[in-house]
Amino acid sequence: MAMFAARPVAAPSRSLSPCRRGGVPRPLVPLRSHHLSSLQSSPSPFLSLSFATQGRARRTRSRIFLPHLVASMENVEETYIMVKPDGVQRGLVGEIISRFEKKGFLLKGLKLFQCPKELAEEHYKDLKEKTFFPKLIDYITSGPVVCMAWEGVGVVASARKLIGATNPLQAEPGTIRGDLAVQTGRNVVHGSDSPENGEREIALWFKEGEICTWVPAQAPWLRE
Repeated sequence: MAMFAARPVAAPSRSLSPCRRGGVPRPLVPLRSHHLSSLQSSPSPFLSLSFATQGRARRTRSRIFLPHLVASMENVEETYIMVKPDGVQRGLVGEIISRFEKKGFLLKGLKLFQCPKELAEEHYKDLKEKTFFPKLIDYITSGPVVCMAWEGVGVVASARKLIGATNPLQAEPGTIRGDLAVQTGRNVVHGSDSPENGEREIALWFKEGEICTWVPAQAPWLRE
């Protein structure tokens, strides 16, 4: 009876994958170091691929929303901007909105509104003792206004610069009042003078459900 010597079995190479196709070992695909822990906990390359895909998805989501999240930790404010009756009558609404949009601020609320006397008096209550107060109330209630809520980093101070000085004759060229108005009593637009007043005025002029919270597609191109 013929005797056959046992042939030594070679130890599997560490450079070969446990998966074979047609009996031919497949070389391992080098993986990045932060995926090695996934391989150690699961021998399946399919699970490793799943973890890698999830990792890429997480990084993609971070790149998309990171500017918005970073901005939330900065000085994000809200301001109330109102196109006054003279601005509406002169057809300047689109021009004014465009200046804030081009700056990169986020529009959160917008409506055409006929202001009642009680609301006008509440809005300008800090001017109640001024001699021009009755005339101011008549002016604001004389026709529809356009109410806007804007959000952004430093939006209150920046909006005041976009609007210009109260007296249009003292407002710099390039500002809304400097370009579009000539008299204080017809200075086209109102803007909150502080973050606190911005919040107060938005709550005053907008009802619950009229303010939208959303993330613009251009956010990554506006802030780092």
